[in-house]
Amino acid sequence: MEFTKIKKATLQVIFVSTVIFGATSCEHKENDHDTSDASDKPVTTDVAKDQNDGKFSKNDDEKNAAFLVKAAEINLEEISLGKLAQKKSTNKDVKDLGKMMETAHTKALADLQKLAAKKSISIPTELPQDAKNLYQKLDGKSETDFNKEYADKMVSGHKDAIALFEKQSTESSDEDIRTWTTTMLPELRMHLDHAIVVQEKCSKM
Repeated sequence: MEFTKIKKATLQVIFVSTVIFGATSCEHKENDHDTSDASDKPVTTDVAKDQNDGKFSKNDDEKNAAFLVKAAEINLEEISLGKLAQKKSTNKDVKDLGKMMETAHTKALADLQKLAAKKSISIPTELPQDAKNLYQKLDGKSETDFNKEYADKMVSGHKDAIALFEKQSTESSDEDIRTWTTTMLPELRMHLDHAIVVQEKCSKM
């Protein structure tokens, strides 16, 4: 009789221990899953800026961070609109321009991500809202209107980018950032020249 009581008590301890261990194990797995999901979430411009605000207090560091955030936005927009041009247009010049923009700015973004990581600067990985709005606006255009407006955007956008990069190439306090912007400028100017040619052709349609 005494043996039976001991046996029952032992089984109860084993059962309770198994339940506790199982619950703890599931909790750990759930927590691991949540962490993984969080790291995979795209970084918005606002999130990147908030993270940088928490990292940098010097004025020069803040300016460098703000520039890299803007450069990331430019690259993300050029990639997005380049893909749209290839999908929406049947005009060879426009499609080729879109393909060039997608390819070149994808590489530029990869280089920028390495630079930002080296400087511990957060940059967005998600297209900013104004770029999303522009994408939707252009996607709703007729092909002829799209061709013209896309070419116009590539011209104005690259003029703005060149001005921004020229300023940063001389004024940045960071040698690596100055070097990267200086390296990027010839390609941005080439993009602008190409876009102007396409813009002129589209204006005659």
